[in-house]
Amino acid sequence: MEIVEGELRRLVSGPGPEDDEGLFLVRVRFAAQDPVQVIADVRAVLTCVVERMGDWPALERWPRLLPEWFVQRCEPEAMEPEHGEPFDAEAWLRQWRAMTPEQRKAAGRGAWTLSDWLHHFDPTEEGAGDDRSWWWWHADTDESGGWVQVATTGWPFGSGSLSWLIKAGGGTDLVYGP
Repeated sequence: MEIVEGELRRLVSGPGPEDDEGLFLVRVRFAAQDPVQVIADVRAVLTCVVERMGDWPALERWPRLLPEWFVQRCEPEAMEPEHGEPFDAEAWLRQWRAMTPEQRKAAGRGAWTLSDWLHHFDPTEEGAGDDRSWWWWHADTDESGGWVQVATTGWPFGSGSLSWLIKAGGGTDLVYGP
């Protein structure tokens, strides 16, 4: 829980003297008409999620817990397969592997479903939250727009959930770097 408590503290007030600066930090720069609002919106969504890491709600509760604007910007959930057929993960993986790098990149630019995004934070056995690859560190604006800084497990890292969060908040033209 120490990691969660530190992340919540940094979401509210930024890094403090008690934070270890020896971590691998990555900065995501973005453009926006109102970068201050983007940061505030991103913080609101992530704070809502991180606050519930200890008692993870069922998926159907999340639309009432998260800010409405975020839920509305997520892609609608896929319909259940006809005739009760389960999702064919192997078929999906074959299709993904057959894509060119350009096709994969294009597929990753679109909106995420709420369930796909939450999966990256879900600490239960069904989710990937115990294997997160980034944690909030800091955010601010400068002369070129806004930026979000995260502590990561290394480079490259699973940044898709972070990118979608910033894009859903109104950020564009994301650029990752130190």
